[in-house]
Amino acid sequence: MTDRAPQASADTILPAGDPTPPVLAVKARSQWRDVWDQFRSHRGAMASLVFLIAMILFVLAGPLVWRLDPTALDIRNKDLRPIVNALWGAEKVSWAHPMGTDNLGRDLMAQIMQGGRISLAVGAAAMILSIVIGTFVGVIAGYFNRLDGLLMRLTDLFLALPLLPLLLVMMLLFRDPLRAAFGPEQGIFILIVAGIGITSWMHTARIVRGDVLALKEREYVLAARSIGTPSRRIITRHLLPNVLSPILVSATLGLATAIITESALSFLGLGFPPDFPTWGKILADSVPRMTAFPERVIWPGLAISLTVLAVNYIGDGLRDALDPRIRGL
Repeated sequence: MTDRAPQASADTILPAGDPTPPVLAVKARSQWRDVWDQFRSHRGAMASLVFLIAMILFVLAGPLVWRLDPTALDIRNKDLRPIVNALWGAEKVSWAHPMGTDNLGRDLMAQIMQGGRISLAVGAAAMILSIVIGTFVGVIAGYFNRLDGLLMRLTDLFLALPLLPLLLVMMLLFRDPLRAAFGPEQGIFILIVAGIGITSWMHTARIVRGDVLALKEREYVLAARSIGTPSRRIITRHLLPNVLSPILVSATLGLATAIITESALSFLGLGFPPDFPTWGKILADSVPRMTAFPERVIWPGLAISLTVLAVNYIGDGLRDALDPRIRGL
């Protein structure tokens, strides 16, 4: 009879002293789950995200509840004070206008909502345009050596231009043709978005170019190039996904910059028409009577400042969350 070692079956019980360690099934974690966990640990970024979502809901869904026309004139109810002024004994206070009214009787809360929609829309559109241009220039300059010098000198040229005077010149030159072609509101919207986007892509281009210069020498990119993978496929499949982190951080900073720039143009009177409120325009209209009615400056000023601060904190949290060294991976 041939001796054979006994084979373990499904109900074989290992002895208590068996040194074989048990095999534990480890569930794979998503990379974006790790990013979200790290982002949640940044208290300032989370608080800013909550505030930004609340502000977006306020300016988008608020008019569905607060149905007053922001441009409607009501001379009988002009110069009403906010309801918080009742704590100091203010007499001209009305619950129908919680934030008060201006010197023409227009409701300030309705104007803040309308101005917020325009300011956030301009900021988001200009940020997207600048990110697209900056990413395209940065990737092309970093990947193709023969175009690097030309594109970087072009970037240096745009960086040397003074931003605000250039925007003022663009507004003066193209405002009337675009108004005639697209209407007073749409034409100015296109002009402001194009002006801010074209003059704010340079920092994104420099950041993306630096990352692409390092990534294109990695082994997986060299292997893809050695088997004849087209440059377009290498860029879209291997380079762009790996430069997504700095692009997202740059997008948040670009949104804040676009909101401030649009507010500055409206404050100078070169933005939207006078009867089309934005946060900067409301601030500019409140300056002449700032001493008598300081709250008219406080409301749009707080909206601009807190929104920009929240976006900057979100960018700071994204920068930490998207860094693998900080996540401990």
